[in-house]
Amino acid sequence: MRVSVPTIPDAVLRTANSQQRRISPAVAVERISHFLSKGDAAVITGAGVSVDSGIRAYRGEKGSYLNPNYKPIFYHELMEPTARGVGFRQRYWLRSFLGYPPVRDAQPNPIHYSLAALQYAAVAPEIITQNVDGLHHKAIKHVWDEPRRNQGILELHGALHRVRCSHDHSIGRQKFQDMLAQANPGWKAFLDDLERTGARPRTNPDGDVVLPEGTRYDQFIVPDCPSCLREKRLNSMLKPEVIFFGESISKEVKDRSFDIVDSHERLFVVGTTLATFSAYRLVKHAIQKRKPVMLLNVGPTRADQLLGIETIEIPAGAVMRDVVKAVLGDEAERNTVIAQMLESGVVKTPPDGYDDPMPRPAGL
Repeated sequence: MRVSVPTIPDAVLRTANSQQRRISPAVAVERISHFLSKGDAAVITGAGVSVDSGIRAYRGEKGSYLNPNYKPIFYHELMEPTARGVGFRQRYWLRSFLGYPPVRDAQPNPIHYSLAALQYAAVAPEIITQNVDGLHHKAIKHVWDEPRRNQGILELHGALHRVRCSHDHSIGRQKFQDMLAQANPGWKAFLDDLERTGARPRTNPDGDVVLPEGTRYDQFIVPDCPSCLREKRLNSMLKPEVIFFGESISKEVKDRSFDIVDSHERLFVVGTTLATFSAYRLVKHAIQKRKPVMLLNVGPTRADQLLGIETIEIPAGAVMRDVVKAVLGDEAERNTVIAQMLESGVVKTPPDGYDDPMPRPAGL
């Protein structure tokens, strides 16, 4: 089986000239607020929305991968029922064991809260996110309960905070993190040292980290699914409820994503290169339905080859709070929920040195 990692077409990258497309924050706010004031919008977000929360994006301003050595594990590798598959799962879960805490502990930034304010005000009631970090949920959980959040936020590629085995048993991600820690005390001690000193591994948006050559993945123990054990079955074939490369989005999620686009008058796309087809096809669908589409991103995107898109090239964090104020007017101050959202959010730059792997502890 041959599966490729999605990329932006070379023709787009060759012709992209970001500097020519840059505009001032004031002009960006005016254009975006005008767009959002003309009718209710569906929103699509990508990794760029979470960068200010300290979670690194996959691609930089030039559209290429920030980590040139990025080698993801594919779905068929992770779930292969062979000794080779065991090795892939050991590699994945060791890296995820170290990389999950920074994603788990990340907090929403002003972009998340600005979009939550637009949701709450029914300007942009539904968000389709490619991110698996759960930060859109965190930004609005104080006013929307879980059923309401699940209605308003579609996680197109799943979520890191849930784990599922090959027999469809679900486990909370923190519970599984604790199981991994108990089964691998040496790596737990290493992770405890990292957290005690404030050091953080350099983490991909999917919770993966880079480890140095020579790391003994074969010594890492992946525990069996506890539900399978109760059924007197050994089963360590577990994966987070995240769509891996080579894995298909469920029909239910796919259909709902199209329904969201269809049920709104326009489409606002934020912080994504649209390299993955699951999001790109939604933009194409909106254009085919003659819906206005606006794209707010820094750098080239896969959609640059499409006609009918209004593109704003500026960091979303520089404008989204002012966009909400411009769209909502006095309500942005009168409504205490929205006013609080517009005063909330962390701004945390991801660590530098993406290509430098974290050190491996001695003996592991």
